[in-house]
Amino acid sequence: MIIYPDIEIHQGKCVNLKHGSISKPTVFDISPLDAAKQFENDGAEWLHIIDLDRVFDNEHDNRDLIRNIIKQAYFPVQIGGGLSSQTAIEHWFDDGAERVVLGTAAVTDQKLVFDVCAHHPEKVVISIDARGGKVVTHGWETESSFSALDLAKHFEAVGAGGIIYTDIDLYDELPESSMANTIEMASQLSCPVISSGTIRTLDDVSMLSQLPNVSGVVIGWALFNEKVALADALAVARQKRTEAAFI
Repeated sequence: MIIYPDIEIHQGKCVNLKHGSISKPTVFDISPLDAAKQFENDGAEWLHIIDLDRVFDNEHDNRDLIRNIIKQAYFPVQIGGGLSSQTAIEHWFDDGAERVVLGTAAVTDQKLVFDVCAHHPEKVVISIDARGGKVVTHGWETESSFSALDLAKHFEAVGAGGIIYTDIDLYDELPESSMANTIEMASQLSCPVISSGTIRTLDDVSMLSQLPNVSGVVIGWALFNEKVALADALAVARQKRTEAAFI
């Protein structure tokens, strides 16, 4: 299982959004570039970056900052946040992104997904955020009529390289929430499934690493709040990977 350290950028700073709201972000006392370097020093194999200003159509431009991170990184980087056109996507590939992440645009413009997947096989992952089993878009503000699983199967069929799945009920720690939706998503798809918003402790990493077809996990909040050390998470993920090789 691959650990994807998550850097969410708002107005040039590393932040975390409570319940997906941009109104009162938690700001961390480390720059995005320094965070990327720290993750690299801790052994990260990938980096996941989301430009929140693009997600919420804010005027702040983080592009030069993100390009600098990609330029200085020794590991592959996947980029998401408000990518809604072929041109914007191509710019990130030209700037060195290994993969792009499509969220809202994947729901509102499914032809875009088809076209980009055709031009860049295995380099497009779709971010599906779901509340109560239904896909939500525009920074968790708009509920669609789509079932998360049905939409994931559709994107798998058109060539998506993977699905990043966020079960918002589990993220919000609702009493009735569980890993059941993530387990079902992974079991029903053949393309890689990357879990997001599920890590609070190292035990969560261990649990996810044992689920079939969960190829990775995006971790942000737990790393920045020092609930989980990246080196420990990587050790757990690599141990499970090594054990699987001998089965």
